[in-house]
Amino acid sequence: MNKVKTILFLVILLSSVVLCSCASVGIEKAKYTVIERSGKFEIRQYKAQIVAETIVDSGFDDAGNIAFRRLFNYISGNNRRKESISMTAPVNQRAGSEKIPMTAPVNQRESDKKWIISFLMPSKYSMETIPEPLDPNVTLREIPPRKIAALRYSGTWSRKRYEANKSRLEKFIANKGFEVVGEAIFARYDPPYQLWFLRRNEVLIPVE
Repeated sequence: MNKVKTILFLVILLSSVVLCSCASVGIEKAKYTVIERSGKFEIRQYKAQIVAETIVDSGFDDAGNIAFRRLFNYISGNNRRKESISMTAPVNQRAGSEKIPMTAPVNQRESDKKWIISFLMPSKYSMETIPEPLDPNVTLREIPPRKIAALRYSGTWSRKRYEANKSRLEKFIANKGFEVVGEAIFARYDPPYQLWFLRRNEVLIPVE
């Protein structure tokens, strides 16, 4: 009987791993080219990006949860297509909204003791075609092409793990002689239900 239970447990566990490992399959991800690799560290060249972002005055963990709701509402339809805007339309008009596909990663960076969380917009959009947010707390921004130092790691989304890996990446950058030109970014590629040991997390730091 114990052997049967063990086999059943292993089957359930394996099924969970397979399902979770497919969590982000088919989702558009940030486009970049690796121009240098050293162990787990990479220097990447990113293409121009459009992001929807929001600022949260909260702790590291709570900021992600608060911001995710705002940004998810935006891509789920709390927006207005550019061609639906007219001078006579009410400011809160929902007609002409558009669902925007989810992408990865979700980025989080600290600025002036607050957290800025952003969703990458699908590459099919430009600043002229991306739907406008109806929530004034959500803004759109275009990021030009840039070079980024990256360190990928798995595990939990705790600030302790993020800070430890950020420190490792900062030492790598210093040893390579690069100049830091932007705030460090905590990048999360997977949904919360992904098994912690299968998660793709990254620390990203813009450099020159």
